[in-house]
Amino acid sequence: MDLSLETRTEGDWTVIAVGGEIDVYTAPKLREALVELVNSGHYQLVVDVEAVDFLDSTGLGVLVGGLKRVRANDGHLRVVCTQERLLKIFRITGLTKVLAIHDSVAAATAQ
Repeated sequence: MDLSLETRTEGDWTVIAVGGEIDVYTAPKLREALVELVNSGHYQLVVDVEAVDFLDSTGLGVLVGGLKRVRANDGHLRVVCTQERLLKIFRITGLTKVLAIHDSVAAATAQ
């Protein structure tokens, strides 16, 4: 399965809606999108993974890399996820302590 990316602006935040699978084959596409956004001055990012069917360690690495990039510019990266199978991956890897995970885009952009 392929990876779809849609970017939109909500207030001061740039929302990246991700769909499909984030794996070793598709993760570079997400990484490239995050790098381009940060390089063009977008430091308040929300990555919406509600439509993601599969996420592997490569995808997790891309999210952490994106977080490091925005933090280097005093920015924030927040994740929108309510899918229990993905939340379990975030919990098992300890990334719930690193990534701000919200249940909706509205909640992620509210703060």
